[in-house]
Amino acid sequence: MPNKVRKLAFRRSFTMVEKPANSERPERKPLLTRLGRAAVTSAFQMWVDLSTDVTRALRWTPRVDPYIGYGTEKYSRLICRTVRAGSQVPKVPVVRGIRAALMVPAPYVPVSIAIDGIPLETVQIGSSSAHDPADSRRNEAASRAVSDGHGYLDLVTEGSREPGVHDVTYTVPGRQSVHAPLYTVGAGKKVGIISDLDDTVLVTDVPDPISALCNMLFTDPRKREAVPGMASFYRQLRDVLGGAPFFYLSTSPWNIEPMLRRFIAIHGFPQGPLLLRDFDPRPKTFIPTGVEHKLEFCEQLMSDFPDMRFILIGDNGQHDPQTYARIANNHPERVLAIGIRQLQPVESMHFHMSLHAMPDVKVPVFYGHSGENLRRTMIPYIQELHDHERLRQLHEKEQGW
Repeated sequence: MPNKVRKLAFRRSFTMVEKPANSERPERKPLLTRLGRAAVTSAFQMWVDLSTDVTRALRWTPRVDPYIGYGTEKYSRLICRTVRAGSQVPKVPVVRGIRAALMVPAPYVPVSIAIDGIPLETVQIGSSSAHDPADSRRNEAASRAVSDGHGYLDLVTEGSREPGVHDVTYTVPGRQSVHAPLYTVGAGKKVGIISDLDDTVLVTDVPDPISALCNMLFTDPRKREAVPGMASFYRQLRDVLGGAPFFYLSTSPWNIEPMLRRFIAIHGFPQGPLLLRDFDPRPKTFIPTGVEHKLEFCEQLMSDFPDMRFILIGDNGQHDPQTYARIANNHPERVLAIGIRQLQPVESMHFHMSLHAMPDVKVPVFYGHSGENLRRTMIPYIQELHDHERLRQLHEKEQGW
């Protein structure tokens, strides 16, 4: 099918990057910023055009890179990417970021999707810079689920599902199906943990751009360094809260989601969905800031789970204190506590950066240089809150409320 016909035959999906927030629109940026972005997007587009021509000459065909999904008992959020690849599928999953980052996008590819072996009948394709609430009026036939201009497909699908981990199957013509987990969170879960990844869970050297880039692209996740004590702290926090779900936020691109997922598993962190961001510059826009990205997804989680309260955990090497302060001050009744992993002074001196102080907030804030520090201060507080809530619920049940 010719490309022009294919574009007309299926509805395009739009990612957050293709439809930016007003503050991210390029015409509102300073001249030097616009010129710099134009240079980056032009160079990126040249690479995409060249690599697409090369892969077509090699007769590579589209395949799906599946990413972790999450959902409620009423609807699910799914995301995947279609890329061009050769006929041979590697026996060992690609784990280094460089290979994922250089995948050649396959745009406008129809994708068939099933959950636990049952094909989806309808889907809602994401179409705005803000999160997309489940809206049955926007449903269309699942056969019309088509990736966007850079291969991303962001979906909401309605359907009743039991809490737990489900299997999502993605299929494109001429390829074997691929699988990804879907974490369905039950209504009985009253507390969730939203955690930053970069320098909160894994050491990324984000303040040093060169070190961060090398780690992301070239280092095997088995050799990546986890922040000391955080995995055991997170496991205990999960257990104290009766299996509370974890949601991991990162400014890293979706391209390296498999590598991050593997890192979480290798180092024993609680499993959970990753909420990353698109990182492919487009001719008419540019990537959103990390603050906007995290604010957007925190608001999305609060909307998806309206009866859930959250514990926010991040670090002071980026802008997590300011981001979490905005969330806590806007939704004080929804935030139980904030944990901030403090970078050591030697780290800030080495990277020539300033650490960010926590603004005034209406919720308790805990600090620590490691997971062990945070565990000693946060766990007793969370345990007391959890026990008090259980006693209150038991009392209401006995009174027949």
